[in-house]
Amino acid sequence: MKIYGIKNCDTVKKARKWLDENGIAYEFHDFKKDGLSSEKLSQWENAIGWEPLINKRGTTWRKLPDEVRDTMSAQSAHQIMLENTSIIKRPVVERGGQVSVGFNADEWAAW
Repeated sequence: MKIYGIKNCDTVKKARKWLDENGIAYEFHDFKKDGLSSEKLSQWENAIGWEPLINKRGTTWRKLPDEVRDTMSAQSAHQIMLENTSIIKRPVVERGGQVSVGFNADEWAAW
């Protein structure tokens, strides 16, 4: 299992704490510190689409000009996510060839 996110993100902290408490091994990739490749982002977009990857609740989304938010497409979203990884909903989880976004303890326990 590989977890992608930002170390200081509260949701990522909760997810990592839950994994540690449940003895589940994982690798953590901080895309603020370690970066995010266009290829990796494309893999996620192909697996789940670009819309689930955009965090529309965060300040990064709210700071975007209305015109950018209203006309966002797959291509523009990809570039925006690469330029500002804070807009990506966290954590992004790769597990057994699958990709998911966010932390849900009940769902993770079912894994």
